[in-house]
Parts: sequence; structure tokens; C-alpha cells
Amino acid sequence: MSRVAVIPGDGIGPEVTEQALGTVASLGLDIEFDVLDHVNASTFLRTGSALSDADFRRVARGDSALLGAVGDPRVTSPEYARGVLLRLRSGLDLYVNQRPARLPHDDLSPLRDPAKRGIDCIVVRENTEGLYSGVGGALHVASGHEVAIDTEISTARGVSRIIDHAFGIARRSVCMVDKSNAVPSGGALWQRTWRSIADRHPDVVSWHLYADVAAMRLVSDPGEFDVIVTNNSFGDVLSDLAAEVAGGLGTAASINLNPGSGFALCEPVHGSAPAIVGTGTANPIGAILSAALLVGHLGHPAEAEAIRAAVDRAIAAGRRTPDLGGSLSTQQAGDAVRAEL
Repeated sequence: MSRVAVIPGDGIGPEVTEQALGTVASLGLDIEFDVLDHVNASTFLRTGSALSDADFRRVARGDSALLGAVGDPRVTSPEYARGVLLRLRSGLDLYVNQRPARLPHDDLSPLRDPAKRGIDCIVVRENTEGLYSGVGGALHVASGHEVAIDTEISTARGVSRIIDHAFGIARRSVCMVDKSNAVPSGGALWQRTWRSIADRHPDVVSWHLYADVAAMRLVSDPGEFDVIVTNNSFGDVLSDLAAEVAGGLGTAASINLNPGSGFALCEPVHGSAPAIVGTGTANPIGAILSAALLVGHLGHPAEAEAIRAAVDRAIAAGRRTPDLGGSLSTQQAGDAVRAEL
């Protein structure tokens, strides 16, 4: 029996998580869900605690976790999202953020050239270092002479293990992305580490792009990429760009994981989308595909692939929510996927 902690979260998170859980349940797998539906913005506003120590331990006791969304317009402090997402990522050392980008149907691509639409790549983002480490501060705030400093952190351990992971999952190639021409110290560490690890994988094509060029190439010819590995901030930007080329954030899934401990946190990429909460129009595909990543990670690859294939068939049949050009509700879109299963 696998035990999975579930944090539906905020906004459309509970709506799409319901469809993801229903899809997994329909497979009849030996997976038990522990739902922490009190971990949300309302609790934070009432108590000041984003994720209590007891709840963190409850999540950590499981085999993996599924997250719906975090974010609420009533919360203006970044401490809430950091207190949930970054605490889980850093506390559980989920140093890999892995986001597949695969176009489920040709008509969802924003690219005009049909020959260039075939994106099927994975963005591997270092998840615990970089600019998001929280190292820095500010002086003379709001004085007109404010000085703000955010420090990018790269360690030999962090860089080597994320590049190692990228080569370990590559099907044909790894593209390492940095800005070593403008950020020389961290860039030199990434460059040396990448070359050293690439030498140990002669069967995998290894190449390098600067971040700005990688962004252009993801639009001009996304099919040339297999695995992209990069730091936290570049990975954040490039994975969203890849998701848009692959049909939009509504279909984008992700997995945060520690390959050593085996713990994974899966989540859709779209966020809490407060503007459409309660309208019944939220797209559950990102959450369902995140659940597929979870199912595969827990040792059920055939079932994970069955979910992805069911999603493709439902989309091809026009069974879609409004953001993908359809008219289905969140519930109906989830039902359509389960009918294809």
C-alpha cells in the first residue's frame, strides 16, 4: 500500500484535485490518500501558519504527495506560498523539478508551422538553490535610496546531482542552459560540472545554450530538445514557455522529487486561478497528468501511460474545457478522461 498526502490548497486546486483523485481511484490501485484540506490560505490568514510542523511531518511520513494549487488574492505576503511550497521542497530535499512538455493534440499548438509543433521534452530544474534560496536582504526600504540584494546560490553538490539526474533520464540528448557569459562564477561551476558528467555518458548527445537563445529555440524548433537542465530561475521561465508551446498551462504537469529518498511531490503548473474559482470551468488535465506522474513514480508505469493516452483521446475527441476550445465543465472533462480509460 502506497500512502499519498494530498494538499488540495487554494482556488481551483480542490476542484481539479478532485478529478485527479477520481481518475487514480478508477484504476483500483493499492494507493491510500491522506487529504490535508486545511492547509490553505484561510488557515494561514487565521493562524499565521502556512504549513505546521505537525502537517509537515504528516506529509513526510507518506511515500509521496499531490498538491492542487497555492495562492489566494487575500494573502499579500510571499511567506504563505514560500511556507508551503519552498518548505516542502527544501525540507524534503526535493531537488529535482521535472516538467514534461508534450503536445497532446496538434491544434493546441500556438506555432504556425505544423512541422515545428512536435514538442516532447522534459525541463529539469534545480529546485533548492539559485535565486530562490532566500539569501539576501534590503536596506533603506521605501526611502528612495533602497538597496535590494538577492543572491544566486550554486553549490558543487547541487549542480552535480541535478545534471546527473538529467543524463539519467535522457532518451537521446541533454541541453545544459546557463548564462555563463554574464554570470561567470556560477556559470563556470555549471560548465565544468556539465562537461565532466557528459564525458561519463558518451551515448547521450550533450549540448549547451545560453538561456536567451534556449528561449528562442523553444519557439522556433521545440522538437530538437529532449532534456533541458538548468538552474532554478531559468528553469522556472523555460518550463512555462515549454508548457505554452505544448498546449498551455492548463495541461502542464510537474513532479518535484528526491531520487535518493524516493519521495515525490506532484502538482499541476497552472496555479490557483482565483478569477475562475467556482465557475466549473477549470481545466483538470494538468492535475490528472500530475497524478499520472505520481502513479508512474509509485511503480505503476502502465497505468500512468494509460492515463496519458486517455487524456490524448479525450482531447482529440473535442472533450475539452473552454480554455482548450471546448465547452465541458471541470467535472465533465474529468469524466471524459475516465470514460477513455
